[in-house]
Amino acid sequence: MTQPLSDPEFALFQRFIFDAAGITLPSSKKALVSGRLAKRLHQHQLESYGEYFRLLHSGEHPTELQTAVDLLTTNETYFFREPKHFDFLRQQALAAHGRTAMFRVWSAASSSGEEAYSIAMVLADCLGSDTPWEVMGSDISTRVLRGAQRAHYSAERARNIPASYLKRFCLRGTQEYQGTLLIDHALRSRVHFRQLNLNAALPQLGTFDIVFLRNVMIYFSDATKREVVERVIATLKPGGHFLIGHSESLSDITQAVQALAPSIYRKNP
Repeated sequence: MTQPLSDPEFALFQRFIFDAAGITLPSSKKALVSGRLAKRLHQHQLESYGEYFRLLHSGEHPTELQTAVDLLTTNETYFFREPKHFDFLRQQALAAHGRTAMFRVWSAASSSGEEAYSIAMVLADCLGSDTPWEVMGSDISTRVLRGAQRAHYSAERARNIPASYLKRFCLRGTQEYQGTLLIDHALRSRVHFRQLNLNAALPQLGTFDIVFLRNVMIYFSDATKREVVERVIATLKPGGHFLIGHSESLSDITQAVQALAPSIYRKNP
């Protein structure tokens, strides 16, 4: 029988996910940690969370570290979340229509892909084939990235997709797939996903016109926020735009951007 997660054990996992992903778990998340890791204890026939923590660091199951990170990172998203950001994206895309340079957008915490595909729908609508464009999505969790690459969602998650976009970019499931939708292959081919840890040095990604980093920094300490924001802003073109969640702020975090509107920033030239 599994023993309850003790406070000292919870502290071990708080440190683990902070070191791995820069995420600060408050004490109110103890039940979440217990619930998400319980199946792994059962899988390995362990009786305590301390035993599971030791297994993670034993080196005997190297893939288990990523499994634990996947389980402890919160992944909640939906299509066209915070619509004003997509209105702003549309304005920027229309202004770029006809240019020869690639228009690039990064969904930096893309989770299961809804944000990245929402971005792609707007760019396909505004830029079409007249202007080259691409979308990159990234996340620390390999589990959610596999779902993003499949691009197969419940119809309930699509309730915020505009009707014209549903018709143009989504395939409705029939028979055994009733109640689901699949993002059209032509749109999927313009979106690329890769695993990235924003809490570590980034590989060469090129530069972006717009970066979405939304509803992620609320899990970071101020020091981690500064480090992550510095890394991400470095990938923005001069004059490029940085979008964060409406409940987040860059006050006292960076001077490299200026606020244009709540949660919308422009990188200094």
